[in-house]
Parts: sequence; C-alpha cells; structure tokens
Amino acid sequence: MNYMYKLLTDEEIPSDAGIAIEYNIPQTAKRVDFMISGYDNQNKPGMVIIELKQWSELNKIPSSDALVETYTGKALRKVVHPSYQAWSYAQLIADYNAAVQDEKIQLVPCAYLHNYFRKHNDPVDDAQYELYTKEAPVFTKGQVGNLRAFIKQCIKKGDNKEVLYLIDHGKIRPSKSLQESIASMIKGNKEFIMIDEQRVVYEEILKLSAKCQKDHKKRTIICTGGPGTGKSVIAVQLLAELTQRGQFVQYVSKNSAPRQVYAAKLKGNIKKSSVDNMFKGSGTFTEAAKDLYHTLLVDEAHRLNEKSGMFHNKGENQIKEIIHAAKCSVFFIDESQRVTIDDIGSVEEIRKWANRAQSEVTEMELVSQFRCNGSNGYLAWVDDLLEIRKTANYTLEGLDYDVFLCETPQEVRAKILEKNKSNNRARILAGYCWDWPKEERRNTNYHDIQIGDFGISWNLDDGQAFAISEDSVNEAGCIHTTQGLEFDYVGVIIGDDLRYDKVNKRIVTDFTKRASTDQSLKGIKKLNRENPEKAKVIADEIIKNTYRTLITRGMKGCYIYCTDADLREYIRDRLPDRSKKLYLVKDIQKLQKVAE
Repeated sequence: MNYMYKLLTDEEIPSDAGIAIEYNIPQTAKRVDFMISGYDNQNKPGMVIIELKQWSELNKIPSSDALVETYTGKALRKVVHPSYQAWSYAQLIADYNAAVQDEKIQLVPCAYLHNYFRKHNDPVDDAQYELYTKEAPVFTKGQVGNLRAFIKQCIKKGDNKEVLYLIDHGKIRPSKSLQESIASMIKGNKEFIMIDEQRVVYEEILKLSAKCQKDHKKRTIICTGGPGTGKSVIAVQLLAELTQRGQFVQYVSKNSAPRQVYAAKLKGNIKKSSVDNMFKGSGTFTEAAKDLYHTLLVDEAHRLNEKSGMFHNKGENQIKEIIHAAKCSVFFIDESQRVTIDDIGSVEEIRKWANRAQSEVTEMELVSQFRCNGSNGYLAWVDDLLEIRKTANYTLEGLDYDVFLCETPQEVRAKILEKNKSNNRARILAGYCWDWPKEERRNTNYHDIQIGDFGISWNLDDGQAFAISEDSVNEAGCIHTTQGLEFDYVGVIIGDDLRYDKVNKRIVTDFTKRASTDQSLKGIKKLNRENPEKAKVIADEIIKNTYRTLITRGMKGCYIYCTDADLREYIRDRLPDRSKKLYLVKDIQKLQKVAE
C-alpha cells in the first residue's frame, strides 16, 4: 500500500481512476495484487494489472521460460517469474470474462519488484523469459518514473470504477479464441485419440455435464479404471470439448507432473499459451464459492489429500472442496494407486462428500487395457506377483508384452537408452529408496542412486517435465514424476523396500529402507510406535502400490532389476522360460531363421 501510494502520487494519473487491491478474479481463487482502471486517449476502456513482489534477489532456472528461484516463505523456492504471473492473470481474465471480450477492455500487465536492485545482465531480464517480459515488463527499485509512464499510457481518464464493475460483474464465458485454440490443439493429436469404451464413457459424461447446466442440479461422476484404461485421455478430451461448448472447465490433479506433460502435449511447439490456465492443482479450491465452475475434471483422484497448501494447513478436504466448487465434478480413480500416507482418494470417500452436498452420483468403469499392449493379463500378473491380490496369472506365458529381468542395473540402462532412440519414450524409474539431496537436485553428474559401480541421478529439479524432456533418459524418475503418465518402455529399479522371504515364501515390504527425503510415508514411524499392526498394513499397501504403478507405466515393455537377490530369483521363476520354447519346422531354411 505504501509503495503504491507513493507511485500514484502523480497529477497526470487521474484521481477518479478505479483502484482494486487484492482483487479476487471472478469465478477463480486467484488474487491480483493491484489494478488500475480507466480510459485511454481514444476513450477505450483499459486496466493495468500490477503484480508486486518484496523480493530482493532471484536466480534463473536454466531451461525454463517461466520459473525462477527466490527466497520466500522462509526458504529458497521455485516460483513463477513475476512477468509470467502478471501475464497469466491478464490472460485468465481475458479468456473467461464476457465483459472484457464484449467491451474490448484492454488488459495491460506488469510486475513491480520495489526492493529489487537491478544489475547488468540481471537474471530477471534473461532471454529465456523474454516471451513474458515483453508482454508484462518488470519494474524494479528506482524505476517509479518508468512505471508511472507505463500506467499513463493506458489510463488517461478516470472511470469512477466503471471498468472495474464491468469486469467484476462479467459473466463467465470462455473466449472464442480460447475455444478455437484448444480445438485446433486437440485435433489430430495422436496422444489423445479415444477408442472403444473410452468414447462411450466420454459421451456419457458430456451428457451429464450438459444436464447439470440445464437443470442446475449438482452431479458427481466417479469413473474407475486400472492403469492404461484411458482415464487421462478422456479427461483431456472433455476439457477441450466442454470448453468449446462454452463451459468454464478445468483439469485438476494433485501431482504437477501430469498437468505439466498434458499441457505441453496440447500446446506442441507453442510456448506461450493460455492452456496453462486450464490445468490446476487439487489444492486450488479451498476458498472457492459454491458452483463457481461448470465442470471440474479430476484425474488421479486416488492422490487427493485432506489438507492443502505447502504446509498442509489449508482447507478441510480436497474432495469436499472440489464437489462444492463445481456444478459437475468428475473423478477418475484407481484405488490401487494410492502411494502416500496422505492419499485419501477412494470411491467411498467421494460418495460420502457427494451425498453430503446433495450431489447426484453416477458411477462408471473402464475395463479394457490399452497400455501393456492391451494386456489385462499383464496387470493381473503384476498384482499376483506383488501379492496385492490372487489371480490366475502365475506366469506371462503367451502374453505379447516384453518383460525382462535384468541381472544388473547397467543392463536396465543399456536397454532403455537403446529403446529411447526412436521416439524419446523410454525411461528409467526407481523405488524411492535413495535420498535426493536438495543441493544436488540440478546436477546430473551427482549420482543419488548408487548400486555397486552403477550410478544415476534422480530426475533433475530444473523445471522440465521428466516424461518429455530430451535429456531425462539419463536420470531416474520416481513415483511422483511418473504416476498418471505412460511411456513405451520402462526400466524399473526395485530397491530394498521390497524383498522376497524364501523361508516363508512371500513378498516382504520394509518402510525403513525408504529414503529420508521421501514424504510418501511421513508419519509412519510415529504410527509404528503407537500401532505397529496398522503401520505395517498401510506401509505394505503403499510400497506394493508404488511398484505396481511403476511396473505398469510401459505400453510395450518393462525391464526390471531388484537389489534383493532373492526377489530376482522369485521374479525369474514367474517369467516365461524362453530357453524352453519349442518350434515345429518343416525345412532347413526355417530352422536356420529360428536359430538366428
């Protein structure tokens, strides 16, 4: 307030210009620090959007056009560049506010870092951020005159808050440009083609969502399905189609990895796009008003938590808040993918909150498997192998899926590097049994995972999506960077948290072998002291579900290495013995081919 008061003490800035402070963007949970509204020389309405920061320094994050690093919240953290933040707020208002669209209100974003001493070749001005700094310039300490001049270009006459009121009362409506943009992105994009029952589920959700908008009744849809059944494909297709139909709809997930990857795949080579505003974290809705959104599409709903925020101190329950915020809420869920102690997503929990909100519940199921070469048998084998549930699939005999047990982690790496050459769709994954030191998180030469003379770093904390970054084949991904995504081939390193007990002939999990930097089982040691039986059940489920999820990420094949020798022997016995295959041949030429 003090800095803006000094800034606006200028006779040429009209005293009757509209002022909004900590303005809540209509129909969202986003707040803009400061806005000034009025008219320009040609009497056209406009508004200057100012994002204020108290930062005194920041570092650039290489290879990222939107992220920087600064000291905030008592720690050094990755945050969005202030220009990106200001631009994204302006874009969000322009994309969804009918008044802005109809009245052609000009939105002019900028950032003001009033404590920041700008220096020569300053990271805030780095070329990698140019896409956004051109749209939303950064003003720093000593640049009050420059910022005043910037404001006066847009605000020449006061509006007595008329423009602000127009925006504040503007109907929610996706702009034509946004509708056309996402339609062109989804068209012909092979990543999001639907088949068979996926289309049936998609059409049914479209119908129910449209019904909500007509009769104004609340509806909750629960769509269950195992790995590779197409839950995410349906969610992204619905995001595009419902937006084109004029709905305010968003894709929601707890993990940032799927949001980052699907947004990037939709955009293709387009860097600056308002599509980013359509992907939200599950903790976004703690303060959202009732039925703010037409439809919310919640992917990976098994990963939802009770509390939100960096310190898990916001909100009451993410499921409750999502249902409250949307007229139609859609949850895509696989209960066998609960992989942290905080995951509360279950069909029963969703039903409970839907009933309390008097929301009509519809349940549907996706059964057909399109990952793992369409092999439901492989998934059944994995469940039986990990002793998650008993199935008839003791071996993989006769299944068209490339599963191989590697004797060394070097063998895993060699196979994945080879498979990745064709289309960058092979990755090494690992159980979270090795620490991820904060100071080495951007150093690919620091080997967090060390097994004998084999070493590899965890996925880099550089703002790049592990699943699609060209260089990430040289690192190992964990459950948090890969859940909800798929590859052609995966190499999975199973750590000491999963072993085989030869004496009792059973799979054993050991939460004490998990890395100290892993938050998945935070609180399990305390629970183990208070209730060891309960702690064992929870840890057992989470560890087995983690490896089930990792082992089912590959569409064409999975190469496995285990640090536990007995587990390797157990898995070897469960795989087809290729040396015992019999061939019936009628001539010597065919025999030679078989031998080759």
